[in-house]
Amino acid sequence: MKKLKTIKKKQSGRDASGRVAVRHQGGQHKRYLRAIDFRREKTNISARVIGIEYDPNRTSDIALIQYKDGEKRYILAPEGLKVNDVVVSGKDVDVKVGNAMPLSQIPIGTFVHNIELTPGRGGQMARSAGTSAAVAAHEEGYVHLKLPSKEVRKIRSSGFATIGNLGNIDWKNEVIGSAGRKRHMGIRPTVRGVAQNPRSHPHGGGEGRTGVGMATPKTFYGRPAVGNTRKKKKYSDKYILQRRKK
Repeated sequence: MKKLKTIKKKQSGRDASGRVAVRHQGGQHKRYLRAIDFRREKTNISARVIGIEYDPNRTSDIALIQYKDGEKRYILAPEGLKVNDVVVSGKDVDVKVGNAMPLSQIPIGTFVHNIELTPGRGGQMARSAGTSAAVAAHEEGYVHLKLPSKEVRKIRSSGFATIGNLGNIDWKNEVIGSAGRKRHMGIRPTVRGVAQNPRSHPHGGGEGRTGVGMATPKTFYGRPAVGNTRKKKKYSDKYILQRRKK
């Protein structure tokens, strides 16, 4: 669908001033951005799946759907969704793979993806290949979700989610195979800190092969790299019922 595709602009890890903000990026193959419908706000209008496609910008496959009024959109393709299947979004719809509905309407034990954190903003959680979250409990105004990381979190029950587990599960087992393919993906080589000179990296220098040393391991910028580096509390910590790390 040409109308749903735009050329992706290359950033190559640079910020607004043109300096490298993220290392090891650049030189990727030309890509097209597909306009994915994460919001599923077109409610109570059934749509037919007319194709399952590959998207270079994400790990999961995407499905091209056509509504009864003729409009076409891309959505994330869950496992089991096939061509000619019918999907619909709304409050009173069947609990079927590909259908989107409020979390308050989804039974306990159901696997969902493309979950809204803020109602109306669009799905932000469980959007990569092979992932899904399980509805664990219903609370007044909230739903408890067990995430792929085993974390249990409270989400507003008025937010939408899509039924099913995202497909392309074997993506994580794929072998890149060559350095050239990595460059086509826009990933440049990474050089170890201990292999650099002391001016380029805190780990560099020394006669012969040396390790990190007695000091704390550092990043390229000289900040601590190993250990508990996250100390600030987040506003969303109150919604976490069970941490992924005990």
